Amino acid sequence: EVLKVTSDESIEMARRAAKEEGLLVGISCGAALCGALQVASRPENAGKLIVVVLPSFGERYLSTALFQNLKEECEKMTFEAAA
Repeated sequence: EVLKVTSDESIEMARRAAKEEGLLVGISCGAALCGALQVASRPENAGKLIVVVLPSFGERYLSTALFQNLKEECEKMTFEAAA
């Protein structure tokens, strides 16, 4: 079965994985997570364990749109010198 997931959905899910679960994953893993959630939400899968494989790491996406908001937040941070 092939499930359709948009690029925006994939990026948002990858961001959620990082923020909510501490998983630094790439865009394709975000798509896999979206698909897993679609399958898990079906009535016939209620109470079942759904497994998804996340085959890539997100380090190569740190300078892309995937984590652009994180970069912008870091650039706005100010630091105080230690006393």
